[in-house]
Amino acid sequence: MKTPGPEVVHETKARILEAAFQRLAREGYGALSVREVAKDANVNHALINYHFKSKERLVIAVLDEANRRLLLRQQRMYQSRGSYADKWAQARRFYENDLASGFVRVLIELYAASMSNPALREEFRPRMNAWFDVVGAAVRDAIGQYRLELPVSAEVIGCWISNFWIGMELSMLTGTGDDGLHRQALDALEMLLRRLDAGARGEATNGARPATAKRARKAAATPRRSP
Repeated sequence: MKTPGPEVVHETKARILEAAFQRLAREGYGALSVREVAKDANVNHALINYHFKSKERLVIAVLDEANRRLLLRQQRMYQSRGSYADKWAQARRFYENDLASGFVRVLIELYAASMSNPALREEFRPRMNAWFDVVGAAVRDAIGQYRLELPVSAEVIGCWISNFWIGMELSMLTGTGDDGLHRQALDALEMLLRRLDAGARGEATNGARPATAKRARKAAATPRRSP
């Protein structure tokens, strides 16, 4: 029997991963059937076991296929030139795209499934933590650019933002809470960043560091006493 070439193997695995992704996005992890995935991918069921060994390994491969690409997209966006308010707005557009594509549903499905599946959790945790790392790095850069002196670390703020997104994704997927308020919350952070951007531009124009500029404004507003 002739062994399939690398291109055939790659194409077969790609079809399996796409079929599994679509099933996960439509029906969730609990309803995922490897036999149905094989049928959708038009491959023999045994091929899935051969390439991926188990259902857990299959869904992690599905996550990896999208996760690497989207993490790289996010890193490039944060590292690009431009204001952090614009980057937040871009991140929101990415989110809407990922919601429409089914990626957010797949991520949350695996998040939930990993709670009761230790083997899946061990695989899922580092992949999810990679998103925390990307956000944390962006926050550190933003704090440095804005020259903010804060009572909490960049890591804490990165944790707030990462968990804010996870909670927002879960709420918007399940239709819980007020959708209008969710969007207002997203708008509010963009507005805060635009104010910080405006302040940073003003301070750069004045040629003063933030703390120095603040003291200068206070001194200018304080009446001078006569000798």
